Amino acid sequence: MHAAARTESARHGCADGLLKFDPIPALMTSLTMSDPHTHDHSHTPTDWKHDGVRVVPSNQLDGNVPSTPGMDRKAAITFARVGAQKLWAGTVHIHPDAKTGAHHHGPLESVIYVVKGRARMRWGNQLEFTAEAGPGDFIYVPPYVPHQEINASAEEVLECVLCRSDGQAVAVNIDIEPVEKPETVLWIDPTHPQGGV
Repeated sequence: MHAAARTESARHGCADGLLKFDPIPALMTSLTMSDPHTHDHSHTPTDWKHDGVRVVPSNQLDGNVPSTPGMDRKAAITFARVGAQKLWAGTVHIHPDAKTGAHHHGPLESVIYVVKGRARMRWGNQLEFTAEAGPGDFIYVPPYVPHQEINASAEEVLECVLCRSDGQAVAVNIDIEPVEKPETVLWIDPTHPQGGV
């Protein structure tokens, strides 16, 4: 330590010659000495009763959302339903052996929580990577990652909760040749009673 610093610290009662610093008074000074508020606080108070916490009962999910054949999606948290500005959340039930085509969700981040069943994810430029998730597992899909969602069971419905980092439904289908050409699955649903791709 420089001699002048030792002398200064000695004047403040530091026996070992080291300067002691208590951050709390400095923090309080910086908080109280910062620039004063200049914005108006006289705005209309928020109506927390109607603009606060929202509960969407499971029997009131919105099934009027884009869905892939073999998958039943329902929206819970959206701008239209609750005023959500920065996220979308809902459920998906994926029929046995069903899968999506290769796609990505643009700049959005996605989280999938597996409630029931077995999910298989494939991802990469040729869907060359794979992983599986079961009940209680979370799956994270970063922005722009080409991926495919698959129900890994031939008998059981896969039930998941989905969350995305924006209220917009962004799904960009991509035509890529997978490392292993997946088997074509015919989807049977009310729109395609005879099966379709």
